Amino acid sequence: MFSLTVCLFFSFFLGVYYYFVKVADRCTCQTNLSGKTVIITGANTGIGKETAFELAKRGAKVILACRNKEKAESAANDIRVATDNPNVTCCVMDLASFKSVRMFAERMLKQEDRIDILVNNAGVVDDGSKQTEDGHDLVFGVNHLGHFLLTNLLVPKLKESSPSRIINVSSDAYQMAQLNFDNLNENKGRIASYSQSKLANVVFTKELSRRLKNTELAVFSLHPGSIDTEIKRNWSPFLKVLAPIIKFWMLKSANDGAQTSVHCAIADDISHLSGAYFKGCKVQKMATHAADETNGRRLWEISEEMTGLKETEKN
Repeated sequence: MFSLTVCLFFSFFLGVYYYFVKVADRCTCQTNLSGKTVIITGANTGIGKETAFELAKRGAKVILACRNKEKAESAANDIRVATDNPNVTCCVMDLASFKSVRMFAERMLKQEDRIDILVNNAGVVDDGSKQTEDGHDLVFGVNHLGHFLLTNLLVPKLKESSPSRIINVSSDAYQMAQLNFDNLNENKGRIASYSQSKLANVVFTKELSRRLKNTELAVFSLHPGSIDTEIKRNWSPFLKVLAPIIKFWMLKSANDGAQTSVHCAIADDISHLSGAYFKGCKVQKMATHAADETNGRRLWEISEEMTGLKETEKN
């Protein structure tokens, strides 16, 4: 009797766990996106590719902004075939190069009549051994600075196309970090640097929402969940050994992980929540230090200097 009770309890636990960790929180919105244009960074694989698939399935014109042209073209073809949507294309952009980001933004502003949704999805993890083309820590440079620059360059077109949205894919890891304003480029290891960059995503989102007040351009940040994506290639050797166990117990599929990004992009009733942080397709309480207005202004000013955005605005 005891063993049967234990087995039943264990089975119930596994069922509940599997539902809430692996398959819960799917976006149920069926918004038609015909005539809308979407740009998604890092969309050749993982969450980005699944987000592109979901939005293309709803009729959007989707542009995959990726560093690797060959992989991006392959992903675009996969999505076109799977969704029967011919309006899925790709364009090379390397977030580790401000020159590349500027060239991509200039091309989008010239060739696209409208941009309705920007999904800043791309992300990296690194131990501090690599830098961007412009000499910044790779993690902070790609996860925050590249997206900061890209977003600001595309904001005018997004405003013209409003109501429109910007989605910044962050992580609950942001709660473990503090912004080191004395040296944002300092990389204190994979977890610490990644967490700081994800905090920057949330702080940037909140500050951008303040600056977009009284416009119809809404901006959201989100935690996609713990996802089985290619970012595992940047894990430490120890975690790579444990990867099969971690994958089974803790990781959602990439499509499950894309659901909150999709929800933030298309849900009809959330525009008034601009600046909010989402998880599981629901608004979450934001950590105090992430919502702090002083932190927002300071990060913005430093990011302007680091990306050269101030000089761009002067010219």
